[in-house]
Amino acid sequence: MTNDLDEVRVFDLNRQWGWFVGLGAVFLLFGLIAFGNLFAATMVSVLFVGILVGAAGIAFLVHAFQVRGWQNVTFWALSGGLYTIAGLLAFINPTLASTVITLVMAVSFMAAGAFRIWFGLQLRPGRGWQLIALSGAVTALIGLIIAFSWPASGLWLLGLILAVDLTVQGAAMVLFGLGLRPVLPVGGD
Repeated sequence: MTNDLDEVRVFDLNRQWGWFVGLGAVFLLFGLIAFGNLFAATMVSVLFVGILVGAAGIAFLVHAFQVRGWQNVTFWALSGGLYTIAGLLAFINPTLASTVITLVMAVSFMAAGAFRIWFGLQLRPGRGWQLIALSGAVTALIGLIIAFSWPASGLWLLGLILAVDLTVQGAAMVLFGLGLRPVLPVGGD
């Protein structure tokens, strides 16, 4: 069951199909550029995160002086200081920052995978427990691969994730936009 409002929204999107295709093409281009130099894409990603974390740290520090009470000031100032230092370190040594982030990702994947395996085993004898355990094994294996290739993986992994995300998002936007394109009647009437 559809309502008239849904049809209006789809019609409005149909008229904008070219924008989806264009944006998707830009994302695809950026994804291909990132694939072309994973190290540069990794460094750009780390610098971007460094800017965000540094800005958040400064905001925490400003906030610390707006909060009344010794405990609150200490907490906000400490948080702000740590964020600011982390942002600066990402700028001073983005290679080190990317290897640290990659190691944290590896450990997180291994822990998440182990938890999913355990959870899948707890679901026995229910149907599909093997799929949960298998997904956990794959996640843990990805974590192990990253960890065993560390620290070298820190130089390319974040760029690879960015490149894959941009490419998949770009392809999805192009296909979505092409799907919204109005269909011309065959036969000319």
